[in-house]
Amino acid sequence: MGIDLGTQSVRALLVGDDGAVLGSGAAPLGGRRDGVRHEQSPDDWWEAVRTAVGGAMASGPGPVRALAVCGTSGTVLLTDGAGRPLTPGLMYDDGRATAEAELARVQPTWALPKAMWLLREQPSTAGVHLTHQPDFIVSRLVGRRTATDSSHALKTGYDLATDTWPHDRLRALGLDAGLLPEVVRPGARLGEVGADGESATGIPAGTPVIAGMTDGCAAQIASGSLGVGSWNSVLGTTLVLKGVTAAPVHDSTGVVYNHRAPDGGWLPGGASGVGAGALGRAFPNADPARLDALAAAYEPSTALAYPLVSRGERFPFLAPDATPLLLGEPRSDADHWAALLQGVGHAERLCLDYLDHLGAPQDGPVTFTGGGSRSAYWNQLRADILGRSVHIPRHSEPALGMAVLAAYGAGAAPTLADAAERMVGLSHVLRPDPARTARFLHPYLRMVDELERRGWLPAPVATHARIRADALETS
Repeated sequence: MGIDLGTQSVRALLVGDDGAVLGSGAAPLGGRRDGVRHEQSPDDWWEAVRTAVGGAMASGPGPVRALAVCGTSGTVLLTDGAGRPLTPGLMYDDGRATAEAELARVQPTWALPKAMWLLREQPSTAGVHLTHQPDFIVSRLVGRRTATDSSHALKTGYDLATDTWPHDRLRALGLDAGLLPEVVRPGARLGEVGADGESATGIPAGTPVIAGMTDGCAAQIASGSLGVGSWNSVLGTTLVLKGVTAAPVHDSTGVVYNHRAPDGGWLPGGASGVGAGALGRAFPNADPARLDALAAAYEPSTALAYPLVSRGERFPFLAPDATPLLLGEPRSDADHWAALLQGVGHAERLCLDYLDHLGAPQDGPVTFTGGGSRSAYWNQLRADILGRSVHIPRHSEPALGMAVLAAYGAGAAPTLADAAERMVGLSHVLRPDPARTARFLHPYLRMVDELERRGWLPAPVATHARIRADALETS
């Protein structure tokens, strides 16, 4: 079983050894957005998990051999000694901890500055624990506080190179050792579902609970993109790119960061603020399939968009004050929709250009996953903007990645790649249309120029993007 705590819903999948989905369930999640503020209720997470798991278990396919949970990267809260929430969950894109981020020298949306902000707001820190989003759910399932995984701990300041908390540095920032959980590598066994967990969810007591990874890493596992040089682009509310490299990708700006794979390899990547969430904000009651069909008449669109979901950008450049960008006046709703779809594709291309600028290998396949990959039109559009072939897996969601990781952690496969090879299937491969790639080149370069002009995109990155565009055009 894989459980995915997403932004807008919780999803649970029960998956067989061959990757067949035996049961699925989902439950919606709400939250509070107000400017840079974004919170959710941890108790709502738990109730949504109960509903989603109930749906997955409804078909009664047999015993659950193991489960793993993923959550949004950088989402944290404070709990008491019994695991009860003392604060709301500060979501992955909550941007209130700007002063703390300057002290910690990390991005404001990372968990570390948010933890500092929560502790400053907390009347008393006696008996308080820092808890990542999946840890809250796992503790309810197991019936006690458990270790966290190094993937979710990364943005809280955990040092993956040494596999330790840098206690001296964190203590100087106000985080004493007693606040912090023990950390294990993804795929490790955290415990077993307890009697209360079984009563609440129906998952049998004694079911092994395996340490998970962040939702972006979970989607990467679900994509099957686990070879060096391969990249997975997860398009949901926002856009996340994750790759596989033999060594960490070094980025002095912190825009790209490196997760550690269960087998010890490296999973570099970054999380952008653009994504499908911009479509929902602009067209809250839209029929996506109808607008996709109409958008085909606007290639390229009249307007040029950099469709941030909220204020601030984190990847492929760091610009806390960046705002959603729409240059020009769309002629119609379909033209506006087309601008947003194309804008995400342009941002995705810039992400890959930035990774190339850092020297990250890109000679493996690119895979599309996430809710956005359900749109066949958008998939082909993005492949054409990128100018490269794209793999579309049979199932493209983080919950499947967690089911694969649970199988590996429970010993059903010798390596994570072996488990993924058995459980992840390829649906089809998209080939780019050279004529459409050429058609979108000018709008892409216009976007690069505008981002540089506004001071958001560093000049060396903009120059590198132009050089790559020239190379693609002449190849």
